[in-house]
This record gives sequence, C-alpha cells and structure tokens, in this order.
Amino acid sequence: MPTTAFTTPFIGREDELTRLTRVLDHARAGEARAVLVAGDAGVGKTRLLAEAAGQAVETDMTVLTGHCVDLGDVGLPYLPFTEVLGVLAADDRFSPTLAKHPVVGRLLGDGGGAVRDAGGRLQLFEDMAALLAGLSEVTALLLVLEDLHWADQSSRDLLRFLLSRGILQRPAGGTPTHRLALFASYRADDLHRRHPLRPLLAELVRLPAVDRLELRPMPDAEVARLVRAQRAAPLPEATVRRIVERAEGNAFYAEELLAATADTVPGGSTPASAVPSGLADVLLIRFEQLSATAQQVLRTAAVAGRRVEHELLHDAVGLPEQELESALREAVGRQLLVPGEEDTYSFRHALIREAVYADLLPGERVRLHRAFARLLAGRGHKAESAAERAHHSRESHDLADALAASLEAADHAARIGAPAEELRHLEAVLDLWSAVPRSALPDGVPDTVTLTLRASAAAAHAGETHRAVALTRAALARVGSDTDSELAARVRYTLAGNLMQVDSLTAAFTYSSEALAMISAEPPSRTWVWAAATHVMAARYVGEDETARRVALQALRVAEQLDVGDARADLLISLIGLEAHNRRTPEGQARLREARELARRAGNVPIEIRALFNLAIGSYEAGALDECLSWLSDGLERADHAGLLSSPYPLEMRFLHSMVLYTLGRWDECVRAAAADAERLPAAGAFAIGPALYVALARGDHTAVERAHALLDGPFDWMSTLVAGIVLTDAAALRGEPEAAVEQMRTALEALTDESVVEHPDVAVRLAALTLSAVADAAVESRLTGDEAGALRWTDTATKLVELARVTAAKGQDGGPQGPEGLAWQARAEAEWARATSGPDVAACEKAVAAFGYGDVYEQARCQLRLTEALVTAERREEAAEHAREVRDTAVRLGAVPLRDSVDQLIRRARLADISPAAGGAPVLTSRENDVLRLLARGRTNRQIGEELFISGKTASVHVSNILAKLGAAGRTEAVALAYREGLIEPGTITSG
Repeated sequence: MPTTAFTTPFIGREDELTRLTRVLDHARAGEARAVLVAGDAGVGKTRLLAEAAGQAVETDMTVLTGHCVDLGDVGLPYLPFTEVLGVLAADDRFSPTLAKHPVVGRLLGDGGGAVRDAGGRLQLFEDMAALLAGLSEVTALLLVLEDLHWADQSSRDLLRFLLSRGILQRPAGGTPTHRLALFASYRADDLHRRHPLRPLLAELVRLPAVDRLELRPMPDAEVARLVRAQRAAPLPEATVRRIVERAEGNAFYAEELLAATADTVPGGSTPASAVPSGLADVLLIRFEQLSATAQQVLRTAAVAGRRVEHELLHDAVGLPEQELESALREAVGRQLLVPGEEDTYSFRHALIREAVYADLLPGERVRLHRAFARLLAGRGHKAESAAERAHHSRESHDLADALAASLEAADHAARIGAPAEELRHLEAVLDLWSAVPRSALPDGVPDTVTLTLRASAAAAHAGETHRAVALTRAALARVGSDTDSELAARVRYTLAGNLMQVDSLTAAFTYSSEALAMISAEPPSRTWVWAAATHVMAARYVGEDETARRVALQALRVAEQLDVGDARADLLISLIGLEAHNRRTPEGQARLREARELARRAGNVPIEIRALFNLAIGSYEAGALDECLSWLSDGLERADHAGLLSSPYPLEMRFLHSMVLYTLGRWDECVRAAAADAERLPAAGAFAIGPALYVALARGDHTAVERAHALLDGPFDWMSTLVAGIVLTDAAALRGEPEAAVEQMRTALEALTDESVVEHPDVAVRLAALTLSAVADAAVESRLTGDEAGALRWTDTATKLVELARVTAAKGQDGGPQGPEGLAWQARAEAEWARATSGPDVAACEKAVAAFGYGDVYEQARCQLRLTEALVTAERREEAAEHAREVRDTAVRLGAVPLRDSVDQLIRRARLADISPAAGGAPVLTSRENDVLRLLARGRTNRQIGEELFISGKTASVHVSNILAKLGAAGRTEAVALAYREGLIEPGTITSG
C-alpha cells in the first residue's frame, strides 16, 4: 500500500533514500525506528516516501499510509490514524490482531465506549501502541504519515505517545523492540514561529530512535537530469536551463514547468521565454488543458479536499457514471489525480489542489460546499463526518447546519478523547449562536451557559488554563435570574477552581463561597460535594483553615454516602494539609496513597496526578530525594499518557524534577531536562526551567539574571515570580550588593504574599538567608574599616532578616515547622546572622553544613566555605584546609566557577595550601587524575595531556587544578614533588622538561 504511484523515474535523493532504506533494514531486524522528513512544499517528500515505500513492499513489508488534511478551522481528530485503521479493517490478514484491540475501534465508529476522560484517552493510546506492536509480529510494518503540519492536536498527542512511550520504547537490557518503521513528513516552510507542530518536533528529535531528514533544494545538475528524464525526445538546452533557473531546486515545480512547456506549444517545443513564471500559473495551465468535463470534476474534487471518495464525488458533480469515469481517466492520465485505496482519488500534490481551489469563482465555491454538506448529512456515520460537514456548511453560509454539525463534531471528539478539537468545535458553536435563529437550533441543544462551561472544561483538559478561566467567566456572564441554581453554582465553583490554577486566590475564595451558598447540603448531591471540595482548597489558600477543615469533614461524609470516589480523594488530599499528619509524615503519605488509588479507580486522572504531586513534594520536604524522584516519574508518566503535561500540577512536577536534580548536584542532567522542557512548555509553565537558572548563576553565567527578569514579563505567575526572586536576590548577594539584595527580597515577598494571607510564603527563609550573606559581608567590612554606624545599620538589618527566617521556618504554609530544606536555610541564616553581629561562629557554621547534608550539595559547599573562614579565624587551620579542599572538589565537579574562585582566594589568603594533606593519609585521586598526574610528571602541557588522553585542553586544566587542590600544592612542580613523596607516582616517572 504505497503512498502514491509515480510513473516518472526517481532522480536524485540517493543519499536520502539510502538513509531511509537503512531504517527499513533495522525495522525488519526488529529495531523500531522513526524518521521525520522535512522540506518545503514540492521539494520531493512524497516522492521520496513513495520510493521508500516501494522498496519496503519489495522486501515483504506492509505499508500503511495516513494523511493529514487542511480543512481550515475544522478539527478532524486522529484523522491519519483513522485512515490507517480503515485500511487494516479491510484486510483479512489483520482481522485477528485488530479484534484483540477493541478500543481503537472507537475511531472507526465501532463500539460505544466513550473516551471522554483522560483515562479513556490513555486506554486508546495504549491500545493503538499494542495494535501496532501486534501487527509487527504478523508482518514487518512501515507506517507513513504525510503532511504533519496539518495534523490535529489529538493526532500529535498520539504520535508523541507512540514514539516516546509506545512502539519505539526499548525494554530493559536493550533487546529488540518491534519490526516497525515510521516515516512522517511535514512542510518546513509552513512552520511559523508559533506553529503547534514545532514543540512536538523539538521533543521527538531528542529521542534516540527518532531521526530527522531534511530535504534541501536539489542541485541544478540533478534538476536538469530530472527534467531530461521526463521526455523521450531531447529537450532544447535553453528550455532545460530556463526550467532549472525557475525551479530553484524544487522537483515538483520543475516537473510542472516542463509539463506546462510541453502543453503550450504543439510538439512539446517552446522558447524559454514562454515558460510561465509563477507556480499557480504553471498548475493552472496544466488544468486548463483538460476537457471542460474533467475541469468540472477537478473543481468539485478540490472543494472536497486533498482526497475524495468516488461515490461522494459522483453525487456532488452530478455527471453520468461514464462521463465521470472518462473525466477521471483524463485527470489521472495528466498526472493531476491519482487513484487510491477504497475507491478514492487524491490530488497528486497538495499544491495542485490549492491552485484549483483558489481559481474557483465565489458563487461556484459556495454551491459546491453546500452540495458536500448536504451529501455528508445524508450519509451514514454522521458523527465521524460531522467536522467535515461543519466546514462545508460554514463555507456555504448555512450557519444553522454549521452549528448543528459543530456540536455533533464536539460530541464525537469527546467520545474519542480529543479535547483540543472538542474545544475548537464548541467555540465554533458559541461563535455561531447569535447568528442562528432560536427556531433553527437542533433539538436538545444545551443552553449557552452549559455549552460555555463544557468548553471551559475542554480547555482545562487540553492544558489551556487561561482560556479555561476566560470561558468560565463568559459562562458566568451568561447566568441569568432564571438559571438553575445548581448550574449557577457549578459555574462559580468551576471558575474558582480555574482561578486557583492561575494564582488568583482571593477571587477564587469569593466564587467558591458563592457557589456553596447557592445550594443546600440537604438532600446530599454530587454538585454540593464538588462545590465543597473546591471551597476547601480555596479556603486553605487564603488561610481560612478552620473553615476548610469543617467543610472538608462534612463533605467527606457526603462523598462516602454518595460513593463519589474522586471527590473523596480530592478531599483527603486537602485534609492532609490541615492535620498534624502532613504530607511529610508516614501517616500523611499513606493517606495520599489511598487518595491516589481512589482517584485511579474513579478514572479521574487530574486528581490522581494531584495526589502524586503531593506524594512527591512531601518526600522532597522530608528530605527523601530519591523517593521524590520516583513519585515524580510516576506522575509525569501518568500525565504524559493522559495528554496533561501542560496542566498545572505536571508543570510543577517538571519544576520539582529539575529542582531535585539541581539539589543532588546532577547539574548537567538538570540543564538537559530544562532544555527539553523549554521547547514544549506553555507560556504559563516557563518557571519549570528555574533550577537550570540556579545552575547558570552558580556557574557564573550572567545571562541567568536577564532570563530571570524575562520570567516576570506578562501576566503575574506565582512560581515564575518565586524563581525570579531567588535568582535575582542571590545574584545581588554574589555581586556584593546588600542594598540590591534586600530590595529584591522585599519585592519578591510582596508579590508572593496574597493580600488575604498574613504569613510569608515558605521561600522567605531561603530569600532571607541569601540576603543575609551579603548583609553579613557588609557588616564585616564596616567593622574592618571602623564604620561603626554602618556596622550597626547592617547588624539591625541582619537581625530583622533572621527573625523573618525564624518565624517562617517555625510555621510554614501548612501550619507546622518546615522540613529539612527550610530548616537548613534557617541554619544558614543563623550562621550569617552570627557573622554579621559578632563574627564567624564555628558552631553555627557546622550546624548549617550538617543541615544541608540531607542532599543539597551546592548549598552545603557554600556553608562549608563559611565554616572554613570561621575555622581560620579560630586558628584551626588543618580543619580549615580539609574543608577548603572539599569545597574546591565540589565546586570543580559542579562547574561552580565563582565558588571555586572564592575558595581559591581563601586558600591563598590563609595560606592553607601550605598545610600538607598527608596528615590524614595520602589524598585519593580518581583514575583519570592519576593518568593526568603521570603525564604532568613527564612535563606535559595541558594541551599535550589532552591530546594523549583524548580530552580537551580545558578538561585537562580542570584535572590539573583538582590535583593541585587535593595535594595542597601551589604549582605543578610542587604537585609532582608531593605526589612522589606520597607514593602516588613511581620514581622513574619524573622527567625533566
């Protein structure tokens, strides 16, 4: 089942075809691979894929092709995959395999199970992956997806799942996957900066089993070969040269220019000046050479789209069967249409269809769209064709039918788990509502409040949080005095829930209070339970803990009585934050696991993800970082499967995942994770790259400050403000600017503290400690210069800052003392305060170092630097030297250049390098450092060391610096002498020079 049949020879692209052929070889051997084929329109993507598909067929592979189509504002969910499934369903060889995967049958209209929730969507994705895996056991398989630039969001989500979690995933041990290859093409010139395909491509090309193949314009010599190969008789060189010049490396354009040249002059010969200049002109010349009947057929087919069924085309064009077949034979013979599977015809290239469609007269276009809408309405499978019908009705100005069809399309999108397309169709319904008379509305259509509320739910499910808020506000504006009280309450608590996701907490509490007041708790109802659950969350956010606890306990009893499992889960999660057994405790973690299971059984993925987030953050707050990573992995995988990676909790989980990597000192992994996220994060999730900014700042990258300021652009976002506050405060402290650090801290805390809440957010402890480091430096400097007034002023500031840290650490946002991280920052604040008021305090510094021992490598090293200073002041120089070496090792390993420079300066100033490390035994060098040391002993330069060990000179320099620090040597010669004395190198190793 190749993509398209071609009669002309395949010219050029040999290297590209070889790459695809190698992928097919791997696939037949059981190594699943994918290739994304990019190129401008007409550059030869379809032809290359057809050639590769032909070779696949010759080696007994089965080729399945799915096309994405451009129908303007119409969303046809899962269209290319539905096309593939239709081919499979018609092939008896695959019936047993297809029967084992009934969920995918929903895309063909088989079975009645809906995919309205994320759980059903995940089922569909997993079943599609399992189906393809099963097919690959029957036959080696090539799946071709054409024109991804037109793919609907649901198709993009399914493709992401198949490539990142499904068919390409290798089991443990690296064993083969499946006998399957996937080739997907897209127009590179169509991808504008905000095209929805761009972030998906950026994500997919990072997968090890996915390659990108870019088709660049063909060289002039290859275009000339292609042109000459189209004709048996020789062509005048002037004609060939003119075509090559005009084609600019575009194979399709060259073929069309040649055809137009042959068509304009009898005998196929024409002066070069007669070659048309524009591609549309070229294509229309080909079109105008057809008979009037064939032109009529092509015009009708162009309105249908890139592909049209024979029966539908027959009914739309209104010609006798023999005349239609004659016209089709003519169009096929002129290489304008190509016959396909299941009695269909396709334009040989999308550009042909675009040119013919653009040439239609306005009245002609409206008439043909109306004909297709009428025909689609009268056929079976109305739901599956509703989106297409809505498009034709809208283009033919039949707004009543466009509204009805859009509503049917939204229902179909919801059933098959396509929230983005559901949202698009519901918004189309709302746009058309005022233009359609009430008498023309379809029977049973909901009111606009219910429709708008449903659209807001689809937006939230699709990860468009701000759009969800706007739609819910629109629903509230439509609520009138005659609106049912339960519906009015639903609008308000839905708006409250959406507002909490965008950090508008006071407004959320107001609306949740209104919702709860509008309906009675008796008799018990699901609406009241969900209103109460939303109110509990909103009350917690604004500090109304007693109200939250009272309502939560009452609602939990009602939820148990009504057996609303997901509401019970939601309430349990909220209650954990209101009780002594918070999420950091074993008891709290057990309750969260119970909540997760309740949500899972109820099929409510967003609440299950909320439980997983709380399990992860609880582990983080308890200092159990490895356990935190495990929960984060579960949560992000669940969100990915459900298409919810851009929703609020998964965004925070992505931030926390990077934060744990940063804390553990796995900085390169942290930076890579942030780079991967940056390509696919929505604007509201920019904060997720925050830990990578902490890394950049710690490594001396001054662009971190600019990037932190950029997070503050646009609408207020709480997490972005937190990240920016940390970076900007720390940057000011590192620059030695205490006034700026104090101002940055105050600005951040003002922005992060809601007007209805008295307590500062938990991050106040960290911000206070960072600011204190600069304030303490200023106080010490003032005392050294005899500026007593300045010292007193900075001491007063330090005391206020440490009080802020103490109060916040003692009572965090959940009402109890903070966990290991918060207490570690408080210990650092105490040590800096002691330094500011009375000088370096060894005991306070030791406490700070120990407190960060829960896992924060960098902050522990920074506290060790302060401890080293305190030990030097206390004349405990050997201990100071030991800590200085540890700090330097950590700084070098992390690439924290400012910290390394600071400890090097301290080592020189305090002459700690003079203290031999031999007192505690010979220093331990890594195997690579031993290799470097041996070459160092032979007098090699850093560049020579790098060349001999196949590393860069810069890396060799880092190893040399590490060796000098570990040996306590001031230079290379001293290092070699010390190494000889310690027995680290053999006597014969040392050479002069």
